[in-house]
Amino acid sequence: MAAIDVIGLGAMNVDRLYQVDETVADGERVVTDFVSLPGGSAANTIYGLAKLGMRTGFTGAIGMDADGEKLIEDFKAVGVDTSQIRVKQGTRTGSAICFSDKLGRRALYVSPGANSLLTSEDISLAYLNQAEMVHLSSFADDKQFNLQVDLVRRLGASVKVSLAPGMLYATKGIEALVPLLEKSYVILMNREEIEQLTGRDFRAGAWECLTLGCRIVVVTLGKGLAIEKAKTITGYIFDAEKEYEIEPGKEGLEPQLETTGAGDAFAVGFLFGLFKGKGIKECGLLGDTVARFAINEIGARKGLPSSAQLSQRYLERSGQQL
Repeated sequence: MAAIDVIGLGAMNVDRLYQVDETVADGERVVTDFVSLPGGSAANTIYGLAKLGMRTGFTGAIGMDADGEKLIEDFKAVGVDTSQIRVKQGTRTGSAICFSDKLGRRALYVSPGANSLLTSEDISLAYLNQAEMVHLSSFADDKQFNLQVDLVRRLGASVKVSLAPGMLYATKGIEALVPLLEKSYVILMNREEIEQLTGRDFRAGAWECLTLGCRIVVVTLGKGLAIEKAKTITGYIFDAEKEYEIEPGKEGLEPQLETTGAGDAFAVGFLFGLFKGKGIKECGLLGDTVARFAINEIGARKGLPSSAQLSQRYLERSGQQL
């Protein structure tokens, strides 16, 4: 049995979230609200898994500043092992500036800071090999991307890899990501990301990723895709056998407060389902359920559920015990 369930490796950021009435490509708008909260894609997912009671750890870099201390404290509050997070002197902790409007549209700008100073010497392969799964998300700098490629090649055969490439990695194109995709057990993307990555529609793109070696491809569709009268699909899951639809249910049609971290939250529920031994479709329902908790609060982490909250909501939606 692995000593740790999931270890995350990705950027560690403080999210500076600005609420505006409308995001614009060029122009001027008034900020209606502002909040600064812990973020980073893999970091958000690891936080959520820890809150559900899983054994988790994280490898990354922060600056020697108040923002870095905030990130460490947030992890420790839910039991994430922070022993492999490196503090980089002379630089600031990474940040992401996000402008979000009432329609759920976002404009995101990343300042990597200490993330760009993470090196192979900072990462213990022996530590990663203690995990049943290593969950990867993007870095802004090619040096850390190449570091991840090298690491997945050297991971023990028993360690599964999950990958949330995000738009930063999707823009590299599929050829650049082959070394990660062929080692990934599951990849999680939204529609825009997989179509950017592959240059194909999301279904064809998902099957292409499967042919490269991925076992499971998850594609989320945000507010959903209307495929017939009175039926909306909020995502698809693909494996070697078939594709599975994710349906939101009536509660999924409620207004969304804020969508920052919705994909990270979906990953929480989906990966939790895998560890619980749930089937693919049930994992999708868990992912959708956790995401719907998250989007009803500002920021990526505040709305993430406890194990008891998720169990209750899952019972209501599926009629099954978690």
